[in-house]
This record gives sequence, C-alpha cells and structure tokens, in this order.
Amino acid sequence: MSARVDHAVVSGTFTLDGETHDVDNNVWVIGDDEQCLVIDAPHDVDAILDVVAGRAVKAIVCTHAHDDHVRVAPALRVATGAPILLHPDDRPLWELTHGGDEEGAELWDVDLSEGMTLTIGGAAVTVIHTPGHAPGAVCLYVHDLGCVFTGDTLFQGGPGATGRSYSDADLIVRSIRSKLFDLPDDTVVHTGHGPDTTIGAERATV
Repeated sequence: MSARVDHAVVSGTFTLDGETHDVDNNVWVIGDDEQCLVIDAPHDVDAILDVVAGRAVKAIVCTHAHDDHVRVAPALRVATGAPILLHPDDRPLWELTHGGDEEGAELWDVDLSEGMTLTIGGAAVTVIHTPGHAPGAVCLYVHDLGCVFTGDTLFQGGPGATGRSYSDADLIVRSIRSKLFDLPDDTVVHTGHGPDTTIGAERATV
C-alpha cells in the first residue's frame, strides 16, 4: 500500500485579538489504508474522524497553534490515542486556547523541529519551520507525493495573514522565499484554507 492524501472542509470560527471570524478549514490526512497522520485539528472531531475512516492515527501534526487549527486537538487525541505534535515556538498561541502551566491545562506531546521526518504509509514527511504567520508555523513536505502542506503560511495568491499578534510580515516572506521556494515548481501546495496551488504559481506573488 502506498500513501495518499484525503481531504475535507470543516466550518467554525477563528478568534484572536478580541475578534472572531467565521472560517472554513481544510482537513488533510496522509496515510495508507491502515494508518495515517492528521494535519491540524479544526472545529469538529467527528468530521476529522470521517476522513480518517477507521485507520490508526499515528500523530496529530499541527501546522501552528491558532485556535481554528488546534481547538479540538486534545479531544481528537482522546478519540484516537495519537500524540499531538507542535513547534514549541507556538506555545503562546497554544496557551490562548488550551491554557499553560496551570492545573488541568492541555499540552501537546511532541515538539516539532526543522528537518524532523515523520514516516507514514512508506512516505517521508519533512518538517520545515516557516515562522511569520505564527512563531512556530511549520510546513510539511512530502517528496514522494509531490506536495507540501503549508497551513496558513502560503495560499493561492500569496503569504498568509500577518496583521495579528505574534505575526511578522517580513519574516513570513523570508520563510517562503528561503525555504518553500527551494521546492520544485510543480510541488502541489495544500493550504489550511481555500484551494490548492503550486510552488511555481506562487513565485510571482511573494
């Protein structure tokens, strides 16, 4: 069996800096017929489990810790037994949703880091640290599938938003140009919101 990508869209809200917005999030699941990785945990555990379709979830990998990407991660961990993986630089954002060191706070299980490799269904998933949208934002490159999961770092039409707390417009551009633009032009970009694009298509937008 070889790895594949499964997808759904779920709806909910995003809250930061005292503002709340309605959002649609992509749910991405990488794996074969037996096991998988879930990328981000937005809004609805049951909707995510529908995409998992009974497979063993080996990890819940968070591209960053905005609440629309991690809100149901602890509940998904309970439902699947899978660890939550997050870059530690996103701890301040995680704590806005799940608390910090106080008793009863939910924490993630494993720190993501630049160059870390996860393997699922025979495919290697490489972690690329791309700060800017959030301090601990990461992208997940799967060479064997010719794709990269960019969370909210790169969309069709350019970089993710940087007008809120913990974001940096200059840094996100540097991250994209120095790391994502090293990938082949035909690499498919699976985003956190909205349609796919390619690395080649976005070179003129950043």
